[in-house]
Amino acid sequence: MSDVGIQRRRRIQWPHVLTVVSAAVLISAEVFGAAFAGSWAIASLVGLGALGAHILDGIFMLCGLAVMVQFLRAAHRVEPFVA
Repeated sequence: MSDVGIQRRRRIQWPHVLTVVSAAVLISAEVFGAAFAGSWAIASLVGLGALGAHILDGIFMLCGLAVMVQFLRAAHRVEPFVA
């Protein structure tokens, strides 16, 4: 007999999911906090004003988002969510 028609149920590994989510919350607070502080510091140092600070906020937030996506992808490889 063939097992082609039978599908195994995949179960969510909640400890893995909670570990990755907890680490993501911690790391995102640090990354986005550093992005805001860095954009404020650079805008003040260069004298860009409020508009320049907001533009740098956006640029640094996009960089922070890229860092978080890479973190989540790497964490998902290390801690599989389903088994």
